[in-house]
Amino acid sequence: MGEVFAGRYELIDPIGRGGVGAVWRAWDHRRRRYVAAKVLQQSDAHTLLRFVREQALRIEHPHVLAPASWAADDDKVLFTMDLVSGGSLAHLIGDYGPLPPRFVCLLLDQLLSGLSTVHAEGVVHRDIKPANILLEATGTNRPHLRLSDFGISMRKGEPRLTETNYVVGTPGYFAPEQMMGAEPDFPADLFAVGLVALYLLQGRKPDSQALIEYFAAHGTPGAPQGVPEPLWQVLAGLLQPDPQARFRTATGARKALTAAVEMLPDAGPDDEPVEVFDQIGPLPDGFGPDGPVSAPQTPVEALGGAVGAVGAGQASQPPQQPLGAGQQAYGPPPVSMSETGSFHLAPPPRQP
Repeated sequence: MGEVFAGRYELIDPIGRGGVGAVWRAWDHRRRRYVAAKVLQQSDAHTLLRFVREQALRIEHPHVLAPASWAADDDKVLFTMDLVSGGSLAHLIGDYGPLPPRFVCLLLDQLLSGLSTVHAEGVVHRDIKPANILLEATGTNRPHLRLSDFGISMRKGEPRLTETNYVVGTPGYFAPEQMMGAEPDFPADLFAVGLVALYLLQGRKPDSQALIEYFAAHGTPGAPQGVPEPLWQVLAGLLQPDPQARFRTATGARKALTAAVEMLPDAGPDDEPVEVFDQIGPLPDGFGPDGPVSAPQTPVEALGGAVGAVGAGQASQPPQQPLGAGQQAYGPPPVSMSETGSFHLAPPPRQP
């Protein structure tokens, strides 16, 4: 049995780390499904404020992975999201190296689709990178991308959590204006999308600083090796060092991408299909596709006495035996679990 958090989320096994905490596979006893749970210590005010900002984000879009629920227990807090098992774009590049242009365009279209909804909510992500872009485990079927980790995102106009001259994000995916301390804005996210696209096409992290310097000195360079010219014209519009010369919206970039895809050659018969594998692995002993094999035991000290095993939101009771003449029913009172995950002892039944 794993740790049961706030009476609801059973932590099963760690599956990764987020910006400020561990990510676990967990079983939600109320909704009876597996979820991803990000758990962090309430260590400082900045961490908590980032947590509050991320869990407060409620964006529903098929290509956005936003928090679904949250809970607090003692010195820890967690929030949950859909469990996405195909790993990140970094896993995919580790498996395959450079990806076919048409496949990259499909991923890029999904990323821009999700990002357009994020931006429409007034939110700047600020940390778009391969490790924060997850994939469903779809095998050789159509890939399904999810933009995740909104821990340092912010709405335009919100006060910053850091000093003005402190750059927040991941080195190598900063837009030039971010490094100069400019206020976060949507074109900075689009610059990062362009770098992610290059990463997928070339199979290695692009040298963003060299790219910025070359653009600044020579204008738009020719297409790098392995990047078809129509697609490069879209990426160049994302990678312009001057944000005023860059695509201003994800929707505009997506429209240009759609036009570019029509000019790409079709996939050849010998092209290897890209398969998105399950990166999480099998469930540990005691858990099956439909949840825990046996219901977890409620700690005795939490209830002040021995009670039966607690499952999804209610206590299991021992089998009822028929009472003989003169017998009375004895045993612990039944236990119920509230919506907040706390336990309540029900009053004993009246005796006849």
